[in-house]
This record gives sequence, structure tokens and C-alpha cells, in this order.
Amino acid sequence: MSAIWPEIPFEAWRETCSALHLYCQIVGKYRLARTPWVNHSWHATFYVNARGLTTSLIPDASGIEIVFDLSRHVLIGEAADGRRAEMPLGRMSVAEFHARFCDLVEHLGGTPEFDGRPSEVPDPIPFTEDRQIRPYDADAVTRFFRALVAISGVFYRFRTGFIGKVSPVHLFWGSFDLAVTRFSGPFRSASPGWRPGFAGRRDTRGL
Repeated sequence: MSAIWPEIPFEAWRETCSALHLYCQIVGKYRLARTPWVNHSWHATFYVNARGLTTSLIPDASGIEIVFDLSRHVLIGEAADGRRAEMPLGRMSVAEFHARFCDLVEHLGGTPEFDGRPSEVPDPIPFTEDRQIRPYDADAVTRFFRALVAISGVFYRFRTGFIGKVSPVHLFWGSFDLAVTRFSGPFRSASPGWRPGFAGRRDTRGL
């Protein structure tokens, strides 16, 4: 496979994928608890960036952003008041990740209070009770990140050709899938005064 489309057979990293999924759920549930509701749950998702996955700015304390750096394999927390913290991603239990993440949020001045059970997984175990040590295949995680970057490029191209309502390109941590959504609807023209000075399209669908 090319570097753009890395090979990532699922069976070889199944357990690491499961662990990363649950870690993302913990961070995602923190974002969900602290962010005002947006339709279609778009306020809760992650976005692919140059490091891995970001929550974008969460309106907690001075403003907090959490980034999964999937190249350096660290979780990074940054606050708008200048505070910063990191924790390594590696072999650990879900309970340990949960505890260390809550400490990180507290260090940033945030409030680590959120739902404590996984979503959209069979036989969910509360995060604080999941003490099984999980593997962490760093090479597979990096290849997964590179795959997300490649897929994002395709989704952005797919997204931009549509003039109706369309979602961001984002990752839903419940199902752990990268997605973009187009919405069908009746054609409606924008008002003549829409975005003065903007050189983009002036009409829209389904808005």
C-alpha cells in the first residue's frame, strides 16, 4: 500500500483499536457534558488535524482543547489561559486512562464530570471498573491516523461539491467512525444580502 493509504488489517490491531475507542469515548463524553447542544450531535464529535484527533475548543473553564497526538502518542490538553498538560498513550487499563484524564482536566482548571459508561459497545463496563490492561500498538495507531487523513481528503472533496446543508467532516466517538453527511431538501435561494463581499455560492438547498 502507498503511504497515503496505509495498510491496516483489523485483526492485527483489534485490541489496540478497542482501547483507543474507549479512550476517545472518555474524552468525548467530557466534551459532550461541557458543550451546548448542536443538532445531530455535532457538538460532541472529534476532528482530524495535523496531529491526530482534536475536540476543538471546549467551553469549560477558560476554554480547553484536548488532542490525541497519534504520531507522538500523547494526549495533550491546552487551556486558553496558558495552562498545558500531557499524558502518554500506551499500555494501560481504561480505568487508569480515565483517572489520569480527569487529573489532566483538573490541572487545566476544568470540571471532569461526565457519564461514566461506554456508549454503542456490547456489554459496557463502567470506565472506572475496567481494569484489564489493554495493549497499545503505536505503529498501528499511526497508520490509522494516516488513514484518517487520507479519508478526510476524500470527504472534503465530496462535501464541497454540494450546495445544500452538509455536516463537517468529523469522527463520532460512539460508533468510532469518520463521517460526512449531505442533507436533501427543497431548493431555496439565499437573500440578496447574504454575506456581503463573499465571493462564494449565493444559493443553498435545504436550509
